[in-house]
Order: sequence, then structure tokens, then C-alpha cells
Amino acid sequence: MNRRQFLEYSAATAGALFLPLNLTTAEPKKKYANDIVALGNTGLQASRLAMGTGTHGVNRRSNQTQKLGVQGVADLLFAAYERGINFWDSADQYGTHPHLKEALKRVPREKVVILTKTHATTAEEMRADIDRFRQEIGTDYLDIVLLHFMTDPNWPTVKQAGMEVLAQMRQDGIVRSHGVSCHTLGALEAAANSDWVQVDLARINPFGARMDDTVEKVVPVLKKMHDQGKSVIGMKIFGAGQLRDKVNECLKYVLRQNYVDAFTIGQENQDEMRDLIQRIPEMSIA
Repeated sequence: MNRRQFLEYSAATAGALFLPLNLTTAEPKKKYANDIVALGNTGLQASRLAMGTGTHGVNRRSNQTQKLGVQGVADLLFAAYERGINFWDSADQYGTHPHLKEALKRVPREKVVILTKTHATTAEEMRADIDRFRQEIGTDYLDIVLLHFMTDPNWPTVKQAGMEVLAQMRQDGIVRSHGVSCHTLGALEAAANSDWVQVDLARINPFGARMDDTVEKVVPVLKKMHDQGKSVIGMKIFGAGQLRDKVNECLKYVLRQNYVDAFTIGQENQDEMRDLIQRIPEMSIA
């Protein structure tokens, strides 16, 4: 090594000694169930964990409505709210709107983010649904309205009339944002290609259980949506119950997916809620 090479080497190694250690040794930052996160470019902010109310939800009933009743679900939502969790996930299909209305007797409306879902297709159906939803929940506006359970890749054409109504309602302040929940890869890809979609409720877990397709195929689509400014909200984190024996692995996975803004989990009692609140920060750095 000549003198010039020695000086260059000495300067480089001296500089390396002063590099911030956290560039290579920083530990993952803890994430909490009650972290308030931005939901894409919607302007909405909500807790990282959403209170799911539709476990096995069909025909306007769910595990939550059957086991807890109106007052029990309201108590669960209020208990979560007291712990900083302000994101409520409902749907017409679950029959949980009256349960949210009961909870709002104890919670200021502007302090919670309410998500609901509709099967409406035509303009008339959409107007009727939104008017009924607001009455059932007891609110003048809805924060997030999703087209529920899209499977047809051509859903943006099929649902166009209803989508136009939601867009106008957003302009009028009746709906603050709109989007879709998907249940096939084709429908998910259509959501990624739609400028209308602001929020996507997406099935995601590390094992591909009850997802739109394999993890390898779904993740790039979700990343694309997030890069576009859409909010990605995770669901089926435990594979609709198939992965209940892998709770920690599933939480650890979703907490590391930075394209997932928040996620909804259907909790059926306050013990499950408290357990999740405890596990989430632990799994975020595990």
C-alpha cells in the first residue's frame, strides 16, 4: 500500500467510526393497538387496531351479535375506546349498526372512525342504504363506506352507478371516504387500478389462509395500492379462525407489513381485546 492509498484508507475507516450505530443496530420500534395512524390519503386517522364486529357475519348477524347482544357489543366498543382504540368495523351484512348506535351514547361521534359496508349496486340502492345506515347508527355521516365482498374483476363497471353516488356523497360530506373489500385476486387487482378506490380492506396473513391468492401474489398488489396513496386495512389476520393456534406469528407478520395502515380483528369479548392489546407491542419487536 503506497502513501496515497494509506491516507485514503485511514480517512475512510476514521469516518466509519463516527457512523451512527442505529443505522445497523437499531431495534424495531414498538407498535401499539392504540397508535393513531393515517389511513392513506383519505385525511382520516384511526387506531392501528380496528374493532371487528362481523366474525362469521352473514344475514345481518355475527358471532358478536349472537353472543353479546346490543349492549354487550356496545360495552366492548366502549372498553376499547377507553384504551384508545377508536376504529369500529361494521357492515350491513353483520347487522351491527344498532350496536354502534348504542356505543355512541357514551362516545362522542367525532372521536371514532366508523367503517361500514354495502352490497348496493344501483344509484337508488346506494342512496337508500346510506340513508338507512346513518339512521341505524345514529350519525349524520359515515367515515368509510366500502363495497362489500367484491369477487368479479369487472366490479368497477358493475357497481359504477353506486360508486358515483358515493363519490357525490363524499363531496357533500355525508361519506368521508369510499373503497372496497375484495375476495379474489382479480377483484383486488381491479381495486389497485381504480382511481375511485381510497380504502381497500384486504385479506392478509403469512400463511395465505382465506386470502385472495397466495401471499406472493397478493402482497405486490397491496404495495402498489399503498404506493398510490390508497389506505390498505388488513383483515383475516388469523385466516377467519384457521390460524388461531398461530396468533403470535400472524401478528408479528402483519405488524411488519408497512403497506398495511391498520387491521381489523373480530374480538368476541373483553378478554380477547385485552389479550390483543398486550400482544401487539410484544409481537412488533419479537
